[in-house]
Amino acid sequence: QVQVVESGGGLVQAGGSLRLSCTASGLTFARYAMAWFRQAPGKEREGVSCISWTGGSTYYADSIKGRFTISRDNAKNTLYLQMNSLKPEDTAMYYCAARPLICSGSSRVFDHWGQGTQVTVSS
Repeated sequence: QVQVVESGGGLVQAGGSLRLSCTASGLTFARYAMAWFRQAPGKEREGVSCISWTGGSTYYADSIKGRFTISRDNAKNTLYLQMNSLKPEDTAMYYCAARPLICSGSSRVFDHWGQGTQVTVSS
């Protein structure tokens, strides 16, 4: 049984930082591309960042480029998202998702999802 669990969310002031973590079990983590999506109240879920199974390719949404960094530790079955210079518009539920090998910008092709971790940025 696959389990995906996010952690690290919280309340932070604008300009602050948070690091999200996502651990996945029940799958061969090193063979999966991993991504972060987010969904704010009343808005559609959007892709934030994705990293390929080797870690050799990373992708970022324009809205967070230069502020967020995605990384993975395959030995620990863990995905990270370092978020710096946070803005109120980054407030959302952040989800971790997995799909085999390569990244995609479409949430529909991701097989496994976590329950999410809330990030709230105050102005």
